[in-house]
Amino acid sequence: MDAETVCRIYEHLAERGVRIWIDGGWCVDALLGRQTRDHPDLNLALDRKDEEEFAGHMRGLGYVRRPGGDDTAWNHVLTDGRGRGVDVHVFEYDEAGNHVYGIAYPYGSLTGRGTINGHAVDCVAPEWMFAFKTAYPPQDKDREDVRALGERFGFEIPPAHR
Repeated sequence: MDAETVCRIYEHLAERGVRIWIDGGWCVDALLGRQTRDHPDLNLALDRKDEEEFAGHMRGLGYVRRPGGDDTAWNHVLTDGRGRGVDVHVFEYDEAGNHVYGIAYPYGSLTGRGTINGHAVDCVAPEWMFAFKTAYPPQDKDREDVRALGERFGFEIPPAHR
C-alpha cells in the first residue's frame, strides 16, 4: 500500500463526508511526518454510524470484503484485487463517550493529526499509538516504530523494544 493510494482513499472519503482515522504503520509514519518503511496495507478506524456509506464509497474505488478469513463485523479487510488491502476497525461510542461496539479505542485516542505525502490526516494520537505498539510482543518493524515514536515524542522505550 503506497502513500499515494492512502491519500487518495483518505481524500475520497473526506470529500464525501466520511471521516476515518489512520491507524497502524501508516499512523506511525503520519505522526512522524515521513514514510519510514513499506506497508502491506492501510489500517483505519471508522465510526459505526459511517460504516454503510464507507462501504459504498470503497466499492466505488474497487475495494470489497475479502472472502473467508477470520473477519468480524467490526474488524474486516477490504481488497481491490490488485494486492492492496484496507484493514477496517469499526468502533462506536455512546453519547457519554463510553465504548459500546467494536474495536475498543479508548475515548480520546482518535485525536492525532499527522501528514502523509504532505496531506494532513486524522489518526491515532501519539501517546495511544505508542501504547498500542508496546502492548504485544514486538516484531522488528514494531521495535522500529516504537523507537521512532519514542525519539519524536519523548516516550521511554520499554526494554523489549530496544
